[in-house]
Amino acid sequence: MAQFFINRPIFAWVVSILIMVLGSLAITQLPVAQYPSVAPPSISVTANYAGASAETLQETVTSVIEQQLNGIDNLLYMSSSSDASGVAIITLYFLPGTNPDTAQVQVQNKLQLATPSLPQTVQQQGVVVAKATRNFMMFFTLSTLDDSLDEVALGNYIASSVLDPIRRVSGVGEANMFGSQYAMRVWINPDKLNSFGLTAGDVITAIQNQNAQVPVGQIGDKPAVKGQQLNVIMQGRTTLRTVPEFENVLLRTNPDGSRVLLKDVARVALGAENYGTQARVNGHLSAAVAIKLSPTANALNTAQAVREKVADLSRFFPSGVRVDYPLDTSTFVRISIEEVLKTLVEAVALVFLVMYLFLQNIRATLIPTIVVPVALLGTFVSMLALRFSINVLTMFGMVLSIGILVDDAIVVVENVERIMAEEGLSPLEATRKAMKQITGALVGITLVLTAVFIPMAFFSGSVGTIYRQFSLSLVSSKRGLFGWFNRAFAKSTTRYQSSVGRILHHNPISMVVYVLVIGLVCVLYVNLPSSFLPAEDQGYFITNIQLPVGATKERTDAVLRQVEDYFLKQPEIESFITVAGFSFNGRGQNSALSFGRLKDWNTRKGAEHTVQAVIARAAAKFSSIKDAIIFPLNPPAINELGNSTGFDLELQDLAGLGHETLLAARNQLLEMAANNPVVVGVRVQGLEDAAQLKIDLDEEKANALGVSPADINTTLQTAFGSTYVNNFINGNRVQRVLVQLDAPFRMSPDDVKNVYVRNRTGTMVPLSEFTTVKWIYGSPQLQNYNGLPSYEIIGSAARGKSTGEAMDAMETMAKKLPAGIGYEWTGQSYEERLSGSQAPMLYALSLLVVFLCLAALYESWSIPLSVILVVPLGVLGALLATKLRGLPNDVYFKVGLLTIVGLATKNAILIIEYAKDLQAEGRGLIEATLEAVHLRLRPILMTSFAFILGVMPLALSVGAGSASRNAIGTGVAGGMFAATALGLFLIPVFYVVVRSIFKLRAKPAPTRELGTDISGGSKEPIV
Repeated sequence: MAQFFINRPIFAWVVSILIMVLGSLAITQLPVAQYPSVAPPSISVTANYAGASAETLQETVTSVIEQQLNGIDNLLYMSSSSDASGVAIITLYFLPGTNPDTAQVQVQNKLQLATPSLPQTVQQQGVVVAKATRNFMMFFTLSTLDDSLDEVALGNYIASSVLDPIRRVSGVGEANMFGSQYAMRVWINPDKLNSFGLTAGDVITAIQNQNAQVPVGQIGDKPAVKGQQLNVIMQGRTTLRTVPEFENVLLRTNPDGSRVLLKDVARVALGAENYGTQARVNGHLSAAVAIKLSPTANALNTAQAVREKVADLSRFFPSGVRVDYPLDTSTFVRISIEEVLKTLVEAVALVFLVMYLFLQNIRATLIPTIVVPVALLGTFVSMLALRFSINVLTMFGMVLSIGILVDDAIVVVENVERIMAEEGLSPLEATRKAMKQITGALVGITLVLTAVFIPMAFFSGSVGTIYRQFSLSLVSSKRGLFGWFNRAFAKSTTRYQSSVGRILHHNPISMVVYVLVIGLVCVLYVNLPSSFLPAEDQGYFITNIQLPVGATKERTDAVLRQVEDYFLKQPEIESFITVAGFSFNGRGQNSALSFGRLKDWNTRKGAEHTVQAVIARAAAKFSSIKDAIIFPLNPPAINELGNSTGFDLELQDLAGLGHETLLAARNQLLEMAANNPVVVGVRVQGLEDAAQLKIDLDEEKANALGVSPADINTTLQTAFGSTYVNNFINGNRVQRVLVQLDAPFRMSPDDVKNVYVRNRTGTMVPLSEFTTVKWIYGSPQLQNYNGLPSYEIIGSAARGKSTGEAMDAMETMAKKLPAGIGYEWTGQSYEERLSGSQAPMLYALSLLVVFLCLAALYESWSIPLSVILVVPLGVLGALLATKLRGLPNDVYFKVGLLTIVGLATKNAILIIEYAKDLQAEGRGLIEATLEAVHLRLRPILMTSFAFILGVMPLALSVGAGSASRNAIGTGVAGGMFAATALGLFLIPVFYVVVRSIFKLRAKPAPTRELGTDISGGSKEPIV
């Protein structure tokens, strides 16, 4: 093949140009994201049961649905929460690679089996099944600087004119509003209602009957009588539309002809459909839209499309309304990709300089450089075919590939230049001779660098997806001063050859040193802290705010304003949004959440202005606020695997021990964690148990008084929860009609006494006649994990500790809990444990594949063994560099380690391949080895320095996404340096020792006719 292209250079150029054209076209078609879709696909099931307690919701809705969801294909795990706000959310996570559309259909089918068993109110409002993504891609808000429009008016405008167009934008998975549209609120006065002898049920029935669309039909409709000349459509009663129309709903006509209207017993007004959440942006009342990305969408394109759509809609905004984007994670994605591209350019420039220093010929230097754009653009074609995205992982693969890509070209060009200088041949003849000499080495190098990464593509889970995108993108891309330098290099080569000669006479000492290196590698690897992915400064942070149980929205707002005032005064903050009534812990008046968007990374230079520094200062400041627990959080590297960095543990009741036992075990674990120096910030991701009012019904007494249980239930739900009656038309929107007691009549436990129901004889009976109210202690939120009662416990590693060490500490403490209490890791922690368990197998499999490929190539067991022995030298360098820089053993380190396996063996192949050929020509083992190290020193140093300098921009980079770049660049740079520095002296030892041992132990074998081998060598029996 090499000779074919040498003889047909125009054909080679045509192939290269076609590859570049196709690659350029592929770039425009590839999606762009921070990471590939590594999180397990998830489907959410959401049900609403207004007024229900967490216990009622759990028993009548959540558990009923969960029991039917078991047995779905590829289900990995599921979690659920039942909140006292009346919202139940069940999230199912599936094995990576599962088609989310298929999973959604299966969940919907299973849900149909549970629907008939759900309460009628839940069925009426509908159970929503959606492809879920865990975290928000971006927020945008509408507000007015003078607060002339309140949050309900703004929310209603978003619901009526903005939300639906945004949901239709390509790439938007979900668009959820923090705020509320209007609803027709009927606020009942129980005293007036009782004075007319009416009940909440009467109000509901009257509204249902009179707020209805009545289809009448047509005059002269078919079949018509013969000669009919008129056909006209008839309009019947329509739904009510305005507040006065609802106020005039007739409740009763008295015998004297007087009428009781709805306005006589209730206050009717347009209000919020729900008052659960309230948003503020930069200190102003607002309504917010939170957007989640669809699973296969392009983050950059989607964010830009949303902004363009909002800009288009803003032409019709009410006067004074402004748009803010307090959160946009796509900014980090864009800048991260740009930073990697900049690193790519820097790597190419450094590699070019290294090659020019060694070759000292522009023409010879340009030849390897031309390989880079051809191979990189060809990679984009492969990525498109494999349905990959342009993300930091695939871009990292390309940066690392720069040094690898030019390796083969450097070896070829260096050998051609040497032959031309020594033998005076023309470039064409020198190239032909050079290729005959080094084809075997090139095949071996390419085979190894490809084979070492292939096993990565077959691993499961989210980590497998990371390995796959990284490895396949890298594999796809694999195909006056000078005089001083030359004199110095010539002297160094001579000294190097002499040193190797002396070392070869003391092989036992060298092998003892090698054994010590292996021991040091084992010790360093075992003691290197583990982690999943490095924490990044993504340009924003989250603050979770939790007040004591029973705290009202008024108290929460007061704390929120303190948080808001502090952050808006910080120089790093560009925009800040708060959401009251919602947090990662759950929904409730005592919960809140905020997102802070930081200024551009270029304006926040210095460690004191990073997101970690902002969070640390805020945590210290907020520790003085005694009325709330406030946690500023750095979001995880992969948003879909959690809400913050750290660990995520599910404590489970495996033996049905009950809520109290599980709660006691949870408290025991939290107490142990508080005294453990390895972990910090260990807390429950949920709401604490609180005092609650329980209404007990004396059914016998109610029956004796002639009151039906159905009337009692309707009255209680309407009074203290709310009842969704039906819909009305408001402008172009269909909105709800809700009935509930007016606020002053449901502020105290004693207000239950003022609510009446009517018995069978028409007498009004107070609820207090057959109910008792007592205080109990219960949970405002109940959680399940895989169908078992659970508590979600999150936390972080202490300063100087890794998440792996923190997780080990949590496991040790959890094992001390009572029998029947178990635990499971979830989210990012689940993936971290999975990556750790897969790593040894991954390394072993990669080494095995490399060994077998080399054995098949060389028809020998000894040559591959001498090549493989170099691997620990590179691993040692990677471990030392990572350890000295204080970095953990994370996914990037594991990927870098495999890169080192391939590159270290590349150096060995260059020496051993040539030594083998010289042996085949009749040279002695030592003589052939010394000649090989002399001739191969230059290409080894060229390729090694080219790679090391090519990855230095990764190791030394700063700014957006630098933590990931540092993590991968540090290990591979250190590993390649050690593999080169130590390998140059020990590779010859490995070859001599292994060949000597195999020659001595091997039985005499007849010489096989091999013909001329691929390396251009002659016949020889190979062991």
